[in-house]
Amino acid sequence: MKKLNEAWDTAYEWKAVALLSIGFGLVGIDRFMIMPLFPIMVREHHFDYQDLGIIAGALAVAWGLSSIFMGNLSDRIGHRKVIIPAMLVFSLLCGASGFAAGLGSLVMIRVAMGFAEGAYTPVSIIATIDASKPSRHGFNVGLQQTMMPLLGLGLSPILVTQLLKVVSWHWIFALASVPGVVVAYLLYRILRDSDAKTAAKHTETHDATPHKWSEVFRYRNIPLNIVGMFCWVTNLVILPAFLPSYLTETLHLSIEQMGFVLSAIGFGGASGALVMPSLSDRLGRKPVMVFSVIGAFSFLALLTRCDANTMKLFAYLFMTLFFIFALITLTVGPISAESVPAKLMTTASGLVIGVGEVFGGGIAPALAGFVAKHYGLEHAIHLALGALLIGLVVAACLRETAPGRVSRHASTRLRSEFGK
Repeated sequence: MKKLNEAWDTAYEWKAVALLSIGFGLVGIDRFMIMPLFPIMVREHHFDYQDLGIIAGALAVAWGLSSIFMGNLSDRIGHRKVIIPAMLVFSLLCGASGFAAGLGSLVMIRVAMGFAEGAYTPVSIIATIDASKPSRHGFNVGLQQTMMPLLGLGLSPILVTQLLKVVSWHWIFALASVPGVVVAYLLYRILRDSDAKTAAKHTETHDATPHKWSEVFRYRNIPLNIVGMFCWVTNLVILPAFLPSYLTETLHLSIEQMGFVLSAIGFGGASGALVMPSLSDRLGRKPVMVFSVIGAFSFLALLTRCDANTMKLFAYLFMTLFFIFALITLTVGPISAESVPAKLMTTASGLVIGVGEVFGGGIAPALAGFVAKHYGLEHAIHLALGALLIGLVVAACLRETAPGRVSRHASTRLRSEFGK
């Protein structure tokens, strides 16, 4: 163990994890900064609730399809050739979003963004795991995933609503595209591709041999994670898409109050993505998953019954997304990557993200938009509660993959057999 610690390149680990984390934060900004601008865009472009669902869902479907295919491509050609071009493309397209002429052009731009962001997401997660010491999988992936809600859903609603006082909403999109170009250049200078033998140290199987992409389904956690991701993404997409209108139209909050409450999504998500995966390194992935589903359901139920009290709304939303992002982080990162051979790590994560995004991020908001248009905004949020009930069954069926827990169980079993 001492020899392994001496050989580990800790300096590279922290540089790579830091840049990949900032990159994922920029993905969050580019994807979610449009949400607090929806009420203004509705007035200017005459969108309705179903249009909002289509805009959110189109990006999610493209994100999902890209994740499925680009994850497998990355396993074959390396992380660098996917991550760096993807970051450049989605950053430039974010700037273009502000100058779309109408619904059709905006949807086309968001679809193209979704393809680029979907390519970056699973590959950056596995690149983070490859750069991490195995005992820090949960913490480092949690740190990387934290940046998306922190920047995209926490700081972005506040900054966007404040910037509206000094610049047009069109130019806010343009300003957001600049940091991505800078981070892409830094990743070009620093990020490395890892070989299969090294990557195998990060998996439960320690298998570095080639495999067909379809073999990921032989590992029980992958089909379960796909269903689970559908449930978590349903919540992640429905809540940011429809809460701004719910808060301003149903509860009659001001734009500034809405921005404050909506920021709880980001701050809560960032906290959950960092804290709970770190705990899972010690307590195990499965118990943390089960506890998180119960927590998310409980606080979302409280949110649906809350009046126009901004502090209560903030607190309930904070805790709901605390647990939702814990579930997402563990599902797409450690549990998927640790369950399969090294040559299937990005493929597995990409499939989990992709199928979850297509159905949870694409179909769910379109359905929620239909429900909101015909039956009321509050009923759209009830779809998210139903998804969490399905997710609880999924979490209860998962197989444990945390390296520390698995090795302890194996040692206990061997001692027991030897004693016999």
